[in-house]
Amino acid sequence: MEAPEDVSVREQLFHDRVRETIICVLLFICLYIVSYLVITHYKRNAEFTIDNSEDATVNKIALWLCTFTLSVSVGAVLLLPLSILSNEVLLSFPQSYYMQWLNGSLIHGLWNIVFLFSNLSLVFLLPFAYFFTESEGFAGSKKGVMARLYETAVVLFLLTLLVLGMVWVASAILDDNMARQSLYDLWEYYLPYLYSCISLFGVLLLLLCTPLGLSRMFSVTGRLLVKPRLLEDLDETMSCAEFEEASLSRNLTSGTSLWINVNTEVLRNRFLNIQARRIALEIRKRASPWQRNLGYPLAMLLLLAVTVVCVLIVCYHVVELLFDDTAMPRGMEDPLLGAASFSMFGSLGAAVQVILILYLMISSVVGFYSSPLFTGLRPRAQDTTLTQIIGNCVSLLVLSSALPVFSRTLGITRFDLLGDFGRFNWLGNFHIVFLYNILFAGLTSACLINTLTWTVQRELIRAFGLHKLPSTVSRSTIPLRLLLANGLSKIQ
Repeated sequence: MEAPEDVSVREQLFHDRVRETIICVLLFICLYIVSYLVITHYKRNAEFTIDNSEDATVNKIALWLCTFTLSVSVGAVLLLPLSILSNEVLLSFPQSYYMQWLNGSLIHGLWNIVFLFSNLSLVFLLPFAYFFTESEGFAGSKKGVMARLYETAVVLFLLTLLVLGMVWVASAILDDNMARQSLYDLWEYYLPYLYSCISLFGVLLLLLCTPLGLSRMFSVTGRLLVKPRLLEDLDETMSCAEFEEASLSRNLTSGTSLWINVNTEVLRNRFLNIQARRIALEIRKRASPWQRNLGYPLAMLLLLAVTVVCVLIVCYHVVELLFDDTAMPRGMEDPLLGAASFSMFGSLGAAVQVILILYLMISSVVGFYSSPLFTGLRPRAQDTTLTQIIGNCVSLLVLSSALPVFSRTLGITRFDLLGDFGRFNWLGNFHIVFLYNILFAGLTSACLINTLTWTVQRELIRAFGLHKLPSTVSRSTIPLRLLLANGLSKIQ
């Protein structure tokens, strides 16, 4: 009787492994298709339709590697939300036959796959894509794709030796025993230590970009929505925009200016700006009163509420770190999904955690591209070079792969890190985690207060018409009585 039971157990394990593999492959195919559509929307088509077939082939291979990396980035973003939602689904339907495929083995496998592909993309694939596009082949060798491949392989090998040597020296300075172990066991100690350094850099980058992005989300959302007409004569503003657009169009058509000689390119850029402003004013005029007077305030209040909730959770986690050792981020080898909720508020709290994690990721991307250091990487539709695409994929992969550690370090969720994500050396350092939480709460509060005060001041200046004053006139010298009279006359 033991042999059939042993066979049935092995068959069950085999079927479970096949099912998990099929689910992972289908999920990756979906992410790859979405990533390919996104990259196709931004790539410059001229780089892929050139007459030189060799360059076109190299660019296509690099594009496939970038698409693979972007799909891994999206998978890293979805790791925590999928894990939290899976736990809540198993809590709600513990005996459901149709939910048997959703188990801890599948989630653990997804975390390991994302960790492996993140390492592979950062260390090998993206550097290979960059060097492959820049290579020309060794001097004296026959030109072609294979010659460029040989040069790329040699350069990548030398770069790998250089990076691994630098990391080994750094580990030897910090811990000599760790350096000896990593020298003997590359996979078990060396690569996790290297990825630990990369994750620390990603978490620090999130610390700088996320507070800036949380403050910039208000202006980004404001550009997408229709603002209410606060003390503004929209018809008069639209008439001025139409008159100025017609005047610039006439000057561009005739090729001359009426009063001064102006460069045609400057006139064309100004004409496009006025035209975009006129279209925005038409959209505002056609908007319904509900959309104009209710949609914009509700969106701003929702963003403010989500941001304040993030800050409050981090402040609570700071206090929790002082009194509870379990608040420290740590790894978890065997996820017990369906045993208990990871939020004290049950399914509602888990849903809020998922929303906050995704909101923090979006804010970090907005803050990254709003930073003066990375504005040159900002993609443009149908006008992004392949080098810029590779740079964007590297940046997004660093940010997204650090998101699970970032969310757990701030206490946004109590879901512990799975697989090799929980093996980072600095996660157990109380001083680093505590200081990180303090800095995030302080930077986010400062950026939020600064954004709100400047936004209110700017809207009041526009509402009272003070933005039309000459730059030589100081707004602080305007009497308050005149300011109120101007505002009351507009209300009437």
